[in-house]
Amino acid sequence: MLYTLFIEVLFDVSGANLFRYITFRAAGALMTALLISLLAGPSIIRWLARQQGEGQPVRGDGPKSHLISKKGTPTMGGLLILMALVISTLLWADIRNPYVQIVLMVTVGFGMVGFADDMRQLMRRSSVGLPGWIKLGLEGIIALVGVYLLTLHAPVGLTDTIAVPFFKSVLIPLGGGFLLFGVFVIVGASNAVNLTDGLDGLAIVLVMIATATFGIIAYLAGNAQFAQYLNLHAMPGTGELTVFCGALVGSGLGFLWYNAPPAMVFMGDTGSLSLGGALGAISIATKHELVLAVVGGIFVLEAISVIVQVVSFKLTGRRVFLMAPVHHHFEEKGWVESTIVIRFWIIALVLALIGLSTLKLR
Repeated sequence: MLYTLFIEVLFDVSGANLFRYITFRAAGALMTALLISLLAGPSIIRWLARQQGEGQPVRGDGPKSHLISKKGTPTMGGLLILMALVISTLLWADIRNPYVQIVLMVTVGFGMVGFADDMRQLMRRSSVGLPGWIKLGLEGIIALVGVYLLTLHAPVGLTDTIAVPFFKSVLIPLGGGFLLFGVFVIVGASNAVNLTDGLDGLAIVLVMIATATFGIIAYLAGNAQFAQYLNLHAMPGTGELTVFCGALVGSGLGFLWYNAPPAMVFMGDTGSLSLGGALGAISIATKHELVLAVVGGIFVLEAISVIVQVVSFKLTGRRVFLMAPVHHHFEEKGWVESTIVIRFWIIALVLALIGLSTLKLR
């Protein structure tokens, strides 16, 4: 909105040229989203608390300490994140950019699925939300539409291929199978973030680290000169996603202010599903799907721990972990919650640096 206003209408106003720069608008989006979430946070949290009464239902099979420490905390704080993210993106990004439109569509779509899941849990006073097949079905449809639209805007030769990190010339052609692969990436990322959201401040910081990393990737891949210098597959137009990433980091920082331990609000599925879906969509748009598995290594670990636990118990009757996802395993081993969270943050920062190194090591 501001981009169109200052570039096409008020172009002769002093300073209007600043809006041509993606970096300037990304910083503006970050600060705007941060201010919106900080200012609106108290009102939204009070409203959620009034509506929910007893707060988010706590898993009966989770750590026993959570039945006390997490009880009564309102959920669906993802509404605060989405509100700040959407408003800031619409203000600062070029909303005519198809990549911004598609990623926003996927993000809001997954947020709506998460909202329905949270509402069902609250109405039934149970930690069980939508039936799994309905939830995955809705996610799959949204992801399929998003991936299909992204392939329509990808450069020739990159529409149905997977780029391999560290190797510029290596592309894995999937043909029609790329749509299924893309759906797997988006749905997988969404649910992996959802599984990670179990400790105060854990998931949101991990999401911000991954988002900031992909903001850099989007900026470089969308710039022809930088892409050529770094031997990246140029993805014209994806640079505008840097503004979206800035807005997401800003809204995440604002949410963290209220989600820092002891949390005043949880993001719920409304937040975790939408944020994971956004990361998956951005990775496909920038052709860095495999890099997402590196940068989001903690998310991958959390998801794998659940899969391994379920498969092992069904096949052998034994559990590999004391409790899954893996952050609960460390809780059961006696680690303090803040210790787990900070150590996971540190690992995520290291993984982000490794992911960024793939941009040059080719």
